Amino acid sequence: MIGNENGFSAPPGSSGRGQSADDEEAVGQFSVPGEDDNTIESASVADVSDALSGVSMELLEIKRSIEDGMRQSIAQAGGARAADAFSDSGNIQGVSIGLGEGASDSSSGEPGLPALTLYVAEPTSVDRAKAAIVGAMGVRAVASDKVPVNIVVTGVIDAQPHRFRLRPAPGGVSVGHFRITAGTIGCLAVGRSAPRNSRLMILSNNHVLANSNGGVFNDCIVQPGPIDGGRCPQDQVAVLERFVPINFSGGVNFVDCATGWAWPDRVRPELVYLSGGVPAYFRISNALVAPALGMMVGKSGRTTQLTQGRITGLGATINVNYGGGRIALFQDQIAITGVSGAFSAGGDSGSSIWTWSQQRNPVGLLFAGGGNITFANQMRRVVVALDINLYT
Repeated sequence: MIGNENGFSAPPGSSGRGQSADDEEAVGQFSVPGEDDNTIESASVADVSDALSGVSMELLEIKRSIEDGMRQSIAQAGGARAADAFSDSGNIQGVSIGLGEGASDSSSGEPGLPALTLYVAEPTSVDRAKAAIVGAMGVRAVASDKVPVNIVVTGVIDAQPHRFRLRPAPGGVSVGHFRITAGTIGCLAVGRSAPRNSRLMILSNNHVLANSNGGVFNDCIVQPGPIDGGRCPQDQVAVLERFVPINFSGGVNFVDCATGWAWPDRVRPELVYLSGGVPAYFRISNALVAPALGMMVGKSGRTTQLTQGRITGLGATINVNYGGGRIALFQDQIAITGVSGAFSAGGDSGSSIWTWSQQRNPVGLLFAGGGNITFANQMRRVVVALDINLYT
């Protein structure tokens, strides 16, 4: 294993590159990438504290029944989208608990009170959506006028793929497995036990760093991502280190995440945004917090850079399109709406999402979106699934 003067290990088959003096970080304990661990681990399903504890059991039971119907539909279709996918219940792309917006064609919930939020591919009314769920999924309880429902048009929810080259590379910039387009570096991380606790790693999505299950340990990861001009080996910053496989067969997914073992002098813990066309840097904390409805959050990503949003849905279950006809079901996701324009766009996948506060505490890992709605994994699940701590 090749070492460096700071003690971090460097990726195999290449020498490290110099880091500017003003960016030297306390990275002495990290190793450079090696070939001593090729483990791929499954996502943890350990319970996290329930953010929906104040929601009525009736509403939660209806939500669970709809989730079951979505899961059965994917299993029956083998993870592929049918030609008539958007008819009847197929128009339902996801479900979460949100807040009512007042009586209208798209909402039957009281303002500020918990409501069932349905994410749909094509515009529909509350009544038509309820009828489709009753008819195709058999969830008769949803038909009651007492069940508050919001309709949010997302279109098809896509797994979002992500420009400039920067060394050392911060969070928020273009990155990717050498066979994909591009996504975003979320932040840095370290493993929780040896030998991974001596590795400085970049955190992003499986579909960004591991080519949606198609990567193998030690694959080249470049910054910027390939669509932005990144090439191996000249733009390599890391090697694929670990990813949680995505289930495309109707099983439940909780996270779309992966780590890349980085050369310590090619990355940095700060996140970046453009200020007057010039890169400006800031830090987030490593103190993870639970999402909450109405919480103001931010992210810095490859495409839309620094944006502000509000959490508008919790416990979201969504069907996510990964291209090539592959559909994956995700549960317990966070839904975010941009405060001024879209919160994210294609290429922002992998961005870390943090509280819009002085603390900037991590909340989620951005991975998908549709319409003006962004979806994120709970960061608390991500770190457990990958057995990492954030290094911020």
